[in-house]
Amino acid sequence: MNTTDVRWPDSLWAAATPPGPDLPELIGMQAADVIVIGAGFTGLSTALHLREAGVDVAIVEAAEPGWGASGRNNGQVIPTLSRPDPDDIIARHGAVGERFVGMLRDSASTLFEVARRYKIEAEQEQAGWVQPVHSPGRIKIAERRVRQWSNYGAPVELLSREQARDMLGSDAWYGGFWNRTGGHINPLALARGLARAALGLGARIYARSPAESFERRNGKWVVKTAKGEISGRSLVVATNAYSGEFSKSLVPDIATEVMPVLSWQMATQPLSDNVRKTIIPGRQAMSDTHGELYFARYDARNRLVTGGAVIGPGNKAERLKARVTERLQRLWPQIGEVSFDYVWNGYVGMTTDFLPRIHRLGPNAFGWTGCNGRAVALTIPLGGELAKAVRGVPEKELALPFTEPVPIVAHGLLRKLAPLMLLVYRRRDAREM
Repeated sequence: MNTTDVRWPDSLWAAATPPGPDLPELIGMQAADVIVIGAGFTGLSTALHLREAGVDVAIVEAAEPGWGASGRNNGQVIPTLSRPDPDDIIARHGAVGERFVGMLRDSASTLFEVARRYKIEAEQEQAGWVQPVHSPGRIKIAERRVRQWSNYGAPVELLSREQARDMLGSDAWYGGFWNRTGGHINPLALARGLARAALGLGARIYARSPAESFERRNGKWVVKTAKGEISGRSLVVATNAYSGEFSKSLVPDIATEVMPVLSWQMATQPLSDNVRKTIIPGRQAMSDTHGELYFARYDARNRLVTGGAVIGPGNKAERLKARVTERLQRLWPQIGEVSFDYVWNGYVGMTTDFLPRIHRLGPNAFGWTGCNGRAVALTIPLGGELAKAVRGVPEKELALPFTEPVPIVAHGLLRKLAPLMLLVYRRRDAREM
C-alpha cells in the first residue's frame, strides 16, 4: 500500500465528523525526544500524555489521524477484553496482570474523562455496555464475568432474562451482564479530537508519511519515510492491525503475530422516536455472546449502528445488508423496514489467545498489537502507560504485561483462510441453540 491508495472509507463517521487538522508531511531531517509511529488511539493518547508531562514528542502517521482501525470501528466503549477474564489475565501475567486488570476496569471511564477534560465533541454517551447471552447455557459466562469483575471493583451487574428484555427491547436473549462505565462514541471524532488536543499541547504530527523502517543509530532511534527521517531518544510503535499494510518490513514480527480480520460496520437510516424508544431504550452499547457477533448502538442521530461478517465472492455490502436486515427484524420485529445509508469496513487485530501483545523493541522502545475488538477503551489508558514507560517509570509500576513477539506460523496462508472461521462460528452458534 502507498499514499496514493489512501482514501477515507464511505463511513457514517467520515460523513458525520468535521475534518481533522491540516498536517504536514515528514520532509527532511527532524528530531524529537520521543517518536510515535501511528496516529490511531494509542499513538495519540501516548503523545497527549507525554505532552502533559512536558516531553517533546512527534507522531509519524501513514495517512491521517484515525484513518485506520481507530476511525472505522463501531465505537463501542467496552472495559473488558473479548474473552479472557481477570483470573485468566492474572494467571498468565501475575502481579503486572493485576495492574493491567485495574487499568482495563477503569478504561472506559478514563476515555470519557479525557474527552471531557479536552472538550472533545465525539457524540460520547456513557450509557453502559451490555453483553446479553444468546443461549441458556451461556448464562454461565455472564455469571463468571460478573463474579470476577466484581472481585476487582468493576460496577457490573448480572441481568435476568426479563431485565435483558427490558433493557434491550427484545426477548431474543436469556440474560447477560452489563457494565455501567461503558458506552459508545464517534471513534473518528475521538481520534481527531485527540489529535487537536495533542497539537494544542505542542505535539507534532506528520501525516501522509508512512514509516518505512526504523533503526538504532548512534544511541538514537531513527525512523525513515520516503521523504525524510526523524531521530529520537525513545520510540513507540502503535500500528496494531495495520502494522503490515504500508511496509512489510517495518515490524514483521509484530505484523505476523496478529491476524487482521475485516470487520464490517453499517448504519441504518435514523429510527423514528417511537421505534427508537422500544429498541435499546436506555441507549446502551450492546454486543452479545454469539461467535458471529450481534452488536448494536445508536449514534447521535438515532441511527442504529451495527454490522456483521460475510465471506465469499459477490457484492459483499449488498449481501450483508440483506443478512443484517433479517437479523434486526428477527431481534426487533417492531423495527419494520430497514434501510442502510452506510456500509464500511476496517481491520481488527486478532491474536490466537485474544490477549493484547505488548513488547520491548530495544532500549527505550516499545510496541503493541492485538486489540481483539476492544481497542476503543483499552488504548486510551494504554497510551498513558506507554508514555510512562518511555519516561523511565520502573516496570514494577507499569500495567504493561510485556511478552516476546510470537509470529503466527504460515501467517499469509491463514490470513486468506481466516474468513472461513465464520462458518465454524455459525455452526457452533446453531448447535448451542
